[in-house]
Amino acid sequence: MARRRQIYEGKAKILYEGPEPGTIIQYFKDDATAFNAQKKGQIAGKGVLNNRISEHIFSSLATIGVPTHFIRRLNMREQLVRQAEIIPIEVVVRNVAAGTLCKRLGLEEGVQLPRTIIEYYYKDDALGDPLIADEHIACFGWASQDEMNDIADMAIRINDFMCGMFAGIGIKLVDFKLEFGRVWDGDFSRVILADEISPDSCRLWDVKTNRKLDKDRFRQDLGEVGEAYQEVARRLGLLNPEDGEEAGAVLDLDEHRKKRDK
Repeated sequence: MARRRQIYEGKAKILYEGPEPGTIIQYFKDDATAFNAQKKGQIAGKGVLNNRISEHIFSSLATIGVPTHFIRRLNMREQLVRQAEIIPIEVVVRNVAAGTLCKRLGLEEGVQLPRTIIEYYYKDDALGDPLIADEHIACFGWASQDEMNDIADMAIRINDFMCGMFAGIGIKLVDFKLEFGRVWDGDFSRVILADEISPDSCRLWDVKTNRKLDKDRFRQDLGEVGEAYQEVARRLGLLNPEDGEEAGAVLDLDEHRKKRDK
């Protein structure tokens, strides 16, 4: 597909004008950042892996009725998505104590929470994406109460589904980040899931060993970052088994068959 006008470049993705009105091409980069971009690096093949993993999860969520912006994957690094007005709130769903929750409340990492917690953060890099409450959202009009009800309901539904999906492949879903957007049908809007779901936005631990299989390996200088992302893709059945030692070997299965049959 011919490269189109760039609309936006973020830490992990570039957005381009889509082939049809109301669509966007989402390109996954290999760039890695942590601590509000104070730490930067590159993970070879990360964009390819995240593209496939996010495609798989979004497609799976659609089968249980979660509305998303995902339309289809275009190639190894790009996917076509529906254009949405992004709601400036990051939704973090927590099942196990980790990350900033431990720092704020003095909790030991790895403690199972008595119940799932949903937290909201204001999307603003300059402010460090501060933690906010429902009252802030209502006061500043970032989302309506009906929209927040839909977001909370979807977040719980997504969590229930993903916990089961990952448990089935020996992975514990510790926590994860979601973003949502508005799409308009005439005078009415509705909320859909946007952005991506991948090891960049989830904490994923091996059930037996608690080995981290996510971006914390980059944050905490644990090494083998690409290998951890590959492991998640492999367990989900997305990694080309013949060439799986290389991150760049995550191929579309049809492309692989064509290559094999030549």
